Amino acid sequence: METGGARNATVKAVALISGDSNVRGSLHFVQGASGITYVKGKITGLKQGLHGFHIHALGDTTNGCNSTGPHFNPLKNDHGAPSDNERHAGDLGNIVAGPDGVAEVSIVDRLIPLSGQHSILGRAVVVHADPDDLGKGGHELSKTTGNAGARVGCGIIGLQSSV
Repeated sequence: METGGARNATVKAVALISGDSNVRGSLHFVQGASGITYVKGKITGLKQGLHGFHIHALGDTTNGCNSTGPHFNPLKNDHGAPSDNERHAGDLGNIVAGPDGVAEVSIVDRLIPLSGQHSILGRAVVVHADPDDLGKGGHELSKTTGNAGARVGCGIIGLQSSV
């Protein structure tokens, strides 16, 4: 049980996104006392349209985005949409890039805490080339990856200074 000011503490994290050609961006994560995590930021250099957006299990970019491992899935669920009862913790759906290749990210989620047993700190956020079918596409990869295609950008989620 948490006591004192710890219960009201806000935890902040950041991920700097880089990847194929000119994919770049930054994402800010804020977890409030309620345990809900807010993700906000901007990613540029994407092709127009939907792009799968996930938290992957490993904060390892030694082989680019390919070494970030599978989706973060501590409860061993099938892949799904952020609104589904059964989904990977790291399943954050899709982000949308406009004609200018810019995706504005604004996500609120309960399964990606910045503290505790299933913290996403030290893991990676990954942007995919194609849309995530949210586990409903009927493709052999739908229930594991959402058939979202190649990893075009990623960044390690690290604690952000509170200053």
